Amino acid sequence: MHILRVIGSMNPSKGGPCQGIRNSIPELEKIGVQNEVVCLDSPDEVFIKRDPFKIHALGPGKSSWYYSATLMPWLLENLSRFDAVIVHGLWQYHGYAVKKAIAQLRSQKHTGKNIPKVFVMPHGMLDPYFQKAKSRKLKAMRNWLYWKLIEGHVVNKADGVLFTCEAELELARQPFRPYNPKRAINIGYGITEPPVYSKAMQDAFSHKCPQVADSPYILFLSRIHDKKGVDLLIKAYAKLLESRVNHRLAEVYDEGETIADNDVEFPKLVIAGPGLDTAYGKYVQQLASATPELQHSIFFPGMLTGDSKWGAFYGCEAFVLPSHQENFGIAVVEALACSKPVLISDQVNIWREIKAAGGGIVAANTQHGTFKMLADWQDLSPEMRLIMGSMARETYENHFSIGPNVLRLLEAVRNS
Repeated sequence: MHILRVIGSMNPSKGGPCQGIRNSIPELEKIGVQNEVVCLDSPDEVFIKRDPFKIHALGPGKSSWYYSATLMPWLLENLSRFDAVIVHGLWQYHGYAVKKAIAQLRSQKHTGKNIPKVFVMPHGMLDPYFQKAKSRKLKAMRNWLYWKLIEGHVVNKADGVLFTCEAELELARQPFRPYNPKRAINIGYGITEPPVYSKAMQDAFSHKCPQVADSPYILFLSRIHDKKGVDLLIKAYAKLLESRVNHRLAEVYDEGETIADNDVEFPKLVIAGPGLDTAYGKYVQQLASATPELQHSIFFPGMLTGDSKWGAFYGCEAFVLPSHQENFGIAVVEALACSKPVLISDQVNIWREIKAAGGGIVAANTQHGTFKMLADWQDLSPEMRLIMGSMARETYENHFSIGPNVLRLLEAVRNS
């Protein structure tokens, strides 16, 4: 079987969809399924050259729609080579281009060209959050109009719509009408086994974030974006830090002891990811510099990749993501795979699986909920933390390993 993946960009800083492609293609190729990717990036980009599979980078797309005059001709020339096409993501030109190219091929049946099946994978982009968030009123109106004119036809005329979890499938039914996909299929989602820990990983992360080299820390690793709840995290952490320091000072006072500067053991907070140069990124950095205590406790190493990313995962106490909306959360599952408990909001769509399996702590996506989540983690004994770490790894193995996921993907594509 030969599958074409179509996506706006394979830039890792764009988030999960391109990482999902990178996770699944090597596993599919192990079982004889060929894959190619076409995207609207410059062929000279470093991240294009790193991937072992074939990527057709047609040059940068224009505007946030990622329009490219080169995509339609490429599709018309190449689509017939494939058995199936998967459109990754919504609201950009590449989905419209695939629909238009398939329609043109069908109108030319006399040519004898193969017409591949078409699947759409929204990656959470049909979540009602994006239509309801107060900060997205104009974008919500734009999306509603775009759905009526273009995207509704892309979704409803596809041979199937592929979802990463049951919660995403259910939520996708809410925001737009008409919504009548031929098939809505929960194929699940997974990641490949993380690389085995090495000292090179620790050294790479220490180079990026030397402030926590010898200290316990909690890790946030995602885009620095208001959807991710970073401001909630910093405010909740600040409140918890203040309460724990005051509690320790009271104990010292009651017992007549003296206290050194480093006597209060409390984990640092590492907030890693792209987006520090945005207005929101600058805002959360200001929050983290409000007091000297916070300045010495919260650190922003920027985007982590390769050894530095895995060093951050393996070295942390726990992973935290108080997101307002998270379709799946690849970084959440990467933490689970590294035997790290995850502290997540109940707006991360896989929270039910994680809570049921005991792989982490779940709370509301509010400042109070985030505070309680951090406090509950701090109150766990060392023994309970070890047990939760073991359960985190079991959660990954039982629910989110890549092998079963790619088999479900292949079954969906073959049987639709």
